[in-house]
Amino acid sequence: MKKLIILLFLGIYSIAGIAQEADKIVGIWWNDEKTTKIKVEKKDGKYIGTIVYMIPEKYVNGKPPVDDKNPEVKLQNRSLIGLQILEGFVFNSKEKEWENGTIYDPKSGKVYDCYAWLEGNDLLKLKGFVMGMRWLGKSSEWYRTTL
Repeated sequence: MKKLIILLFLGIYSIAGIAQEADKIVGIWWNDEKTTKIKVEKKDGKYIGTIVYMIPEKYVNGKPPVDDKNPEVKLQNRSLIGLQILEGFVFNSKEKEWENGTIYDPKSGKVYDCYAWLEGNDLLKLKGFVMGMRWLGKSSEWYRTTL
């Protein structure tokens, strides 16, 4: 019985540790150009990212830019602020990365498969790729910040 209680305690402790590790991605991040802030949060067990701020220099006639490169014409007038650009990420504790996600690039209107990993606590590296080939893609670095 004593061994069972110890095993149960260790199991709960390790699960809590994995959850804390996975949640390290949560927060506000500057994109690599430091023009846009993205809020990463956990929703329904997966991690998503939403644009929450753009520097005023990106505004057109006092309004935030719109999603004009979106292939769906009816979405081309929506504001980039509030737009979810990361979707479906899950944490792989063995690889210490968030995977099986997608990233939307508003500059091209395209969606790419994506994975991400942290270097330290304040540098988030992302790699968008095509056709399931992780080596074929583009990398980006995001920097932790505040709103």
